[in-house]
Order: sequence, then structure tokens, then C-alpha cells
Amino acid sequence: MDIYQHFRKEELPFIQQVEDWKRQVNTIYEEKLTGFLDPREQQIVASVVGQDETVKFEFFGGVPFAERQRALLYPFYEQAEERRFQIELFEVDYARKFATINHRDVLGALTSLGVKRDLFGDITVSEEVLQFFAAKEVADFVRLNFTKAGNTPVQLIHQPLSKSVRSKEEWREETGFVSSLRLDVVIATIYRLPRSKTKQYIERERVKLNWRIVDDPSTLVKVDDVISFSKKGRSKLMALENRSRKGRLRITYGRKTL
Repeated sequence: MDIYQHFRKEELPFIQQVEDWKRQVNTIYEEKLTGFLDPREQQIVASVVGQDETVKFEFFGGVPFAERQRALLYPFYEQAEERRFQIELFEVDYARKFATINHRDVLGALTSLGVKRDLFGDITVSEEVLQFFAAKEVADFVRLNFTKAGNTPVQLIHQPLSKSVRSKEEWREETGFVSSLRLDVVIATIYRLPRSKTKQYIERERVKLNWRIVDDPSTLVKVDDVISFSKKGRSKLMALENRSRKGRLRITYGRKTL
């Protein structure tokens, strides 16, 4: 069976990269540690490596059930201890009485330093704590240069992984009707926008489907697909139900809440 038929065309370069990683481990019996992968990339790694007898894989993002995780591909006779994932935890300290720092501020601060997105993992924001995970190879650089988030001065405190906090993530379920499962149609229903506007947003690359920018409004959305809409939040198609008398398809979707 051709494994490529199960994935979208734009995912093929990453699939080929995973195949190269697998081949490398299988050939020279040395581990391959990836950067932080989004959930879709994790699915691809799991599918490509599969039940191989000589190459094994594990995921870890610094905390159980992290969204972004590093993958470790390793020979079958080794073990995937947490230390091998090379992950550091930082806590952001700042004057909470005078300022508020959100997820976008931290993300912007890290990317403005030139740190690639796959070198830092989940960012946890709560009333009590603000933390993020980073790859060990950039930890010293981040600690020395991350001095401001937004317009707020900050101080980074290195913490052991045992001090990590996992924010509770929930999906608020709602239902709606769509004429088709085109991306622009689904988004128009979920975010209650005119279809003409959602088409423009997609073409301007403000929408991601399964963590990948999509610029084609006719792209079809499938159950469990995750939609990220710039400045409007994240949603997920959870289920398809019966069609109405007018032929419109009833969908159940989730809007992300914290």
C-alpha cells in the first residue's frame, strides 16, 4: 500500500524527511532527535515509522500530553528516557501588578530573537504562572537574550521539568449547518462570517489547517481537522451528522477555550 495516499500533497516533503530519519537510524544505528513537532507532524512520524522492528520512536514535550513534542527515533535495543529529549523549562517572571503578558507576546519575543518555531514547545499561560519549553541547544541563547515580552521587561527562571504546569484545555462544542465541507464554507459557519470574507482570509494565508497554512478556499475539511484562524482562535471539526431537508450538512465543531 502506498503510504502517500493517506496524506495531503503539501505534506509529502515532511514525509520524505521522516523516511530519511528512519533510514539513518536503521543504517548507522544512531538516534535521531527532532525539533518540536505539531500534532499533525507527530501523526506522520507515527505512520511512517510504524511498527518497524529495528527503529522505534517516542514523543515527549516536557510535560505529559503536551501539544508540541520532540520525536526520538532510536534503535530497538535502546530506551527512550526523558533526558534524551533535551528539553529545558523556563518560567517568565515579571511585574504582574503592572502588566499582562499573553501567549502571543511570548511567541513574538522568541521568534524576534531568530529562534525557529521547532526549537521551542508549548507555552503555558495561567493566572499563576507563565512557562515555555525550549530545546537544550538554544537554551543558553534564550536565557541571555529573552529580556522583554511585548513592552514588558522579564526575567527567565530555569526550572526542572517537574515544576512544569499544564494548562487545562477545553473545546466548547457547538453545531451548525454547511452546504459543503469546503474550508471557506466551514469557517464561515464556525466563525459566523460572510463566505466572501473567509475566502479572502484564506487566500491571504491567515488560516491554517492542521498547523499548515492553506491558501485554497476549496480545500476539504475532515473530521478531527484543526483550524487555526489568525486573531480569531482555534476550532476543530468534531463530527458530521445527518443532512437537513434542504440538503445542508449538520456539523459539530469545537471552539478552543482555556
